[in-house]
Amino acid sequence: MGRSNKIARSIARAITDTTGLAKRRSSNSNPLRLILSLFSLFLSIHRLILQKIRPADFANLRRNHWDVEDNDYYESFQPPQDGDKVEPEQSLTSIGDMGFSGSTFYSTKDQKYLVKSVPRHSEHSFFRQDLLTPYVEYMATHPRSLLVRICDFLGASGYSIGRILRLAPSHHIVMENIMYGRRHSESQQRQQQRGGDDDDVDWEDWDLKPTSYFYPERDIADGALTSEATKSQLADEFHDKIRLSKEQADEFFRSLEEDTKLLAEHNAVDYSLFLVRMHTTSTTTSGSGPGQDNNPNPAAASSEAVSEVVVPPTEDPSVPPNPPSWRTGVASADGKYIYRASILDFFWAKHKLQPQVMTVLIKLWNLLTSKQGPMSITTTPEEYRQRFLRMCRSYVEVVGESSG
Repeated sequence: MGRSNKIARSIARAITDTTGLAKRRSSNSNPLRLILSLFSLFLSIHRLILQKIRPADFANLRRNHWDVEDNDYYESFQPPQDGDKVEPEQSLTSIGDMGFSGSTFYSTKDQKYLVKSVPRHSEHSFFRQDLLTPYVEYMATHPRSLLVRICDFLGASGYSIGRILRLAPSHHIVMENIMYGRRHSESQQRQQQRGGDDDDVDWEDWDLKPTSYFYPERDIADGALTSEATKSQLADEFHDKIRLSKEQADEFFRSLEEDTKLLAEHNAVDYSLFLVRMHTTSTTTSGSGPGQDNNPNPAAASSEAVSEVVVPPTEDPSVPPNPPSWRTGVASADGKYIYRASILDFFWAKHKLQPQVMTVLIKLWNLLTSKQGPMSITTTPEEYRQRFLRMCRSYVEVVGESSG
């Protein structure tokens, strides 16, 4: 069994097996067997025993605030029952290593949830010690928040060679997949094309951060010292506008203001806006598209657009709140697109040791070499927040604002 499968098995067992580990340990009354079991676990390279951190808090969010039933949630982490031998790791599909953090990503087979590793101590300790309680309390009272919905937080129990040498990630977060429904839409599109229907349903996505910061990979020697593959992992750029009604824009900006205020108050920087755009040409006509039709209620119009193209799913984890929302799909004011948006990767905190070291190094670089300003990971939380909000506002075009 390879590294990826061993990590996936640890994750799936931690989520679905709530009592099995304790039972196995209590039933291991043979001292020799217990010693051999612990010794084998210590020598494990990629297999870690993971446990849920603050499970009652995340269960409360799922059940009482997000209307996610336990059975439905756990079902997403069950392997398909279509083989002779069913293994826990079969419930997860590896997406690979993404970004500079070295995180590993998995998707559940039904595409509803993503599991992301949090390998850096500065990041998982920040979430556990500083942000977890405020996050849980905030998400319970802000149902339309753009912060990604984290459904579980897993951490390694005990030590092993793999954990000590950092050959396997010790912490993972389970979060909703904002791209949920893409596979179904692509299947629909293929069927339409086979049937001679030219309607288009295309999904695009961008991971957006302010690009005006100093990025060594891009800015030192004009990027000549860095490979294209490395530079491709930097933040994306969105060369278009999100066309919204005034009501849609006001709600979007209000959520951004509130969410980023929480993050800034707890010293988080370097988070990103993950934007998804679904394109459809099936029902739009000039001047009367979804979101600006004769319906005076923009929310109702957006909901109508969602139902017409049958793109956003109508079951968990896409609801509640009921569509339209930035989690499920908001129709653009010109009726051409449906957008989703979520704030991700808010685990880098300025008061942790690694960020402090990076801040000192960048200050020395600017002092000795050239004044190129701070990086997104070394600036202050409030400065990052303001630049992030300006970026988000710059992408929005309010349609029909002057008519009022």
